[in-house]
This record gives sequence, structure tokens and C-alpha cells, in this order.
Amino acid sequence: MFKTYLFLVGAIFCEVAGTMLLPVTQNFTKLIPTTFLAIFYLIAFYLLTFVVNKLPIAIVYATWSGLGIFTISILGYIVFKQNLTWQAIMGLFLIVIGVILINSFTGKIS
Repeated sequence: MFKTYLFLVGAIFCEVAGTMLLPVTQNFTKLIPTTFLAIFYLIAFYLLTFVVNKLPIAIVYATWSGLGIFTISILGYIVFKQNLTWQAIMGLFLIVIGVILINSFTGKIS
């Protein structure tokens, strides 16, 4: 099960890296960032194929998207100097709490 969650973390990392490259591609006019973006997204989906064989797809997608949203929001604040209101910060922490709850009560599927 540890390996499954390691693949999920890898998929989240790759999805976040690809998403953070979106502004850098300048509407896909810059070849190198666009290439890396595509590679990161392909790796993310490839890793997800292993995870959905071990965990319910609803749990996988909730975790992947929830932690991706949280991470991208924090990195957008740090890297791109985007503003986060206190309501947005509260919402982000509620997402994380939801992801923790979902994964805490998910039964193992063999």
C-alpha cells in the first residue's frame, strides 16, 4: 500500500509541475516549457494508472485534485505572487482536512 501512495504522490508532483509550467509556456509558444509540461502530465497520468488498480477511483481523484489544488495555490502565492484571501486559505485547509478524512476511512482493496 505504501508503494501505491508513493505513486499517488509522484502523480500529484508531476501534475503540479506541469500546471506550474502553464504560464511559462506563454500559450504554448515556448517549445521547451511546453515539452516539459506535456511530459509531466503524461507521467502523472501514467502513475495514476497504477494507483487506480489499488484504490477506488473516487478516492484517488479526490486526493489527486485536492492536494494538487492546495499545492498549486501555495506555489502560485510564492512563485507568481498571487494573492490568497483568508477565505481562500480557509478553503484550502478544509480541502486538506477532507483529503485526510477520505484516506483515513478508506478500506483496503486487494
